[in-house]
Amino acid sequence: MKPQARRGDATSSGRERIYIEHDSVRRPFMRGILVHSLMARGLAFEDAYASANAVRERLRGRGSVTVEDLGRAVQEVLRERSLPEEAARPPVGPTIHVTTPAGAAPFSKGFLSQSLHAAAIEPNDAFDVARDIEAQLALRGVRDIDRHELRRLAFHTLERRFGPRTAERYLIWRRFQEPDRPVILLLGGTAGSGKTSLALEVGHRLGIHRVLSTDAIRQIMRLMLSPELVPAIHASSYDANRALGRGEDAVIDGFLAQASIVSVGVRAMLDRAVAENSSQILDGVSIVPGLVDLAAYAESAHVIFLVVATLDERSFRARFESRARTSHRPEHRYLEHFDAILKIQDHFLELADRHDIPIVDNDSIDVSVLSIIKHVTETLRKAGHFDVQELLA
Repeated sequence: MKPQARRGDATSSGRERIYIEHDSVRRPFMRGILVHSLMARGLAFEDAYASANAVRERLRGRGSVTVEDLGRAVQEVLRERSLPEEAARPPVGPTIHVTTPAGAAPFSKGFLSQSLHAAAIEPNDAFDVARDIEAQLALRGVRDIDRHELRRLAFHTLERRFGPRTAERYLIWRRFQEPDRPVILLLGGTAGSGKTSLALEVGHRLGIHRVLSTDAIRQIMRLMLSPELVPAIHASSYDANRALGRGEDAVIDGFLAQASIVSVGVRAMLDRAVAENSSQILDGVSIVPGLVDLAAYAESAHVIFLVVATLDERSFRARFESRARTSHRPEHRYLEHFDAILKIQDHFLELADRHDIPIVDNDSIDVSVLSIIKHVTETLRKAGHFDVQELLA
């Protein structure tokens, strides 16, 4: 028996298949690829799907068409449907390859824009720059570009649009994609200050895939050490004093007792990053200025320490109230212990000042993320004494 023809399948229904010819290569027209391409240019799925169907019907019966014919058909359909002109660019064109010592890979705006985040620019701006670079390469008819040449083009495009300081930050971080020693970012701060959210977003933008929290270290220690043996780690940072049998005025003592124990795990994570030469971000309430000897890592890693705080008390409380309404976590406990959390934050600020550690006032996560990225790249600039022309070579 012949298999039943599927509805809408051009081949099984006997309809002539449409082929696209480009550079002596003949490939079948794929509606799904066109839908994906249009969505990548900003169209909603419904608009992209309907437009791809309209393009297919417009080309039906022509057998083979050139890539230019396909581009014109897409432009006509999108204009007729009053869709954004930006999406009317031909979806098929010469593939640009980026060459490296390991081989060649297709150029990707997504990958490039990801690397541009290190310049401490907004994600939308990073994508615009990547799209600008793609357009420059297309206008020049570039089919292959060396990785270093692409980096130079990105630098000059950033310089033209945002200035030399921003462009240099991009170059500095690219230098640390293959480091001789790891970059380790430590984000300390009290509960609810936003450390973990900042760590995850900074890690995403800088391409640091190892993002860890001292909460995980503490949880492992809880499994290994009983409450009778080490009571401090079986409580929250803001009520560890009770686990130790101390009064309400001993909040800081209980917090430091817990942090001192967990800091053993923090040092282990730093040692592992050094041994594996792997950059990482570590956040947590147990990352306390003065508890870890950072001087011990001066020759083996670039350790960058920041304290995260929310200095506006009303905003800080409102954050807990909002989380209590939307989270499954027991956020009400944070509100009950808000005064203790404020005491711990004040102690963090005092220690940061004593140890000359910069403070990030996390009133806006978007502003804080850019501030942290700037601090990371500027710290690396000072540590490495980089020459721009050397980095561009």
